[in-house]
Amino acid sequence: MWVVFSKEIKGFFSSLTGYVVIVVFLLMNSLFMWVFPGQMNVLDTGYATLESLFALAPWAFLFLVPAITMRMIAEEKRMGTLELLYSRPVSELQIVAAKFLASWMLVLLSLIPTLVFFWSVYQLGAPRGNIDMGGTWGSYIGLLFLGGIYAAIGIFASALTENQIVAFIVAVLLSFVMYLGFDFIGGLAGSGKMNLLISKFGIDHHYNSISRGVLDSRDLFYFLGIIVLFLTSTRLVLQRNKW
Repeated sequence: MWVVFSKEIKGFFSSLTGYVVIVVFLLMNSLFMWVFPGQMNVLDTGYATLESLFALAPWAFLFLVPAITMRMIAEEKRMGTLELLYSRPVSELQIVAAKFLASWMLVLLSLIPTLVFFWSVYQLGAPRGNIDMGGTWGSYIGLLFLGGIYAAIGIFASALTENQIVAFIVAVLLSFVMYLGFDFIGGLAGSGKMNLLISKFGIDHHYNSISRGVLDSRDLFYFLGIIVLFLTSTRLVLQRNKW
């Protein structure tokens, strides 16, 4: 498993993939937070908050994470190297887990530089340090888990096809449905308990909940459950392809 994990990490940074994802993510958020005028601009709003980052990042990851994962299994299938992995002492679950963890690691690496944004807003606060620490760290945790779900969905989409572009499109669509699709369906059901019940199946509900700074076990179980669901589905797809 470690061999597959290290191979994927090296593959990210031996090509432009890893660097492009991190640079595009940071550049997109930097421009909206500090350069482009508007409600997303921290200096224009005058509030010491990272809400702009946490509002933009899910949409940036919606496209960047599938770009990371689209080649994970699809390329192995196209090149015929997936059979070589099967010949080694690793199970389908270990292969899937290693590829997922490598993708999730890249999500983490893209978030670490944003701590500069946190430091900047912390210094700009009046008085200095006047920032909602609980909400900020809760949002970081939520964003990390959100990226994990996107990565699990991307790995699943990559296992469905040999075409990387198809895998990318399927991953984006599935991620979008998981992020906002249930809110839309809940809205059609009205504004009562049914709306709330349906929206709880979506990522956005739990992401907003954890962003308040309270680590509710129900939110954590949701994130972990969805990740396990898609990784298990990926394993089943790989097993089916062997038959």
